[in-house]
Amino acid sequence: MLTEVVVQKRRVPVVKLAIAAVVLLVGVVLLLRGVDLRALVQGLMDFIRQVGPWGFFGAMAILPAFGAPMTAFTIPAGEAFAAQLGMGPVVALALLAIAVNLALAYWLSRYALRPVLTWLINRYGYTVPRVTRENALNILLVVRLTPGPPYALQCFVLGIAEVPFRLYMIVSWLSILPLAVGAIVLGRGIFNGNIGAVVMGLGVMVVASILFQWVRKKYFARES
Repeated sequence: MLTEVVVQKRRVPVVKLAIAAVVLLVGVVLLLRGVDLRALVQGLMDFIRQVGPWGFFGAMAILPAFGAPMTAFTIPAGEAFAAQLGMGPVVALALLAIAVNLALAYWLSRYALRPVLTWLINRYGYTVPRVTRENALNILLVVRLTPGPPYALQCFVLGIAEVPFRLYMIVSWLSILPLAVGAIVLGRGIFNGNIGAVVMGLGVMVVASILFQWVRKKYFARES
C-alpha cells in the first residue's frame, strides 16, 4: 500500500529552518556592513569557470548523492558555461550528470551504505515502502512527485526499497528533467537580469510542479 510511504515529515524541519535563518542573517549582516554581494557572486562564478565544465558537471554527478542540493548546480550552470558551450550543451551535460547521480545514489543506498542510510531514514521519521512488481510505478511517482523530502533522501528511500533500477532511472530522470531545465534557465536570467528568462524558468517549474501534483494525486488515489 502506498500509505506506507511517508509523504510528509513527522517532525518540524528544524535543521532546514535553522539553515535558512542563518543564511538570511548572514546576508543581512553583509549588506549592513557594505559588502558588495554582486562582487561576491561574480567571484563565485569566476571560480566555477576556472573549475571548468568537466569539473563542475563531474561534481554535479557525485555530490548531490551525498546530500548537496541539486539547485546549487542547476542555478549557476547556465550563467557559468552558456557563453562557452551554448545553452543546449549546458542543459544536456546537466541532464547527463543528473542521470549519473541518480545511478550513484541508487547504488549507495541499495548496496554500499544501506545500513547507515536505513538508520538515517528511520531517524528522521520516514518509512521505506514495500515494493512489489504491481506497485513499483505508483510508489516511484508518489515519492518523486511529493514536495518536501530532499532529492537525495528520495533516492535513498527508493534504493533501500529495492525499486527496479530501470524503472527507477526512467521515472526519476523524467520527474527531475523539467525542474532542472527550469532552474538552469531561471539562474541564467537572474544573473543576467533577463526578466524574460526568469519568467520562462519559473513558468516551466510551476507548470511542472502543478502537473506532478495532479499525477501524484491520481496514482495515490488509485492505489489507496
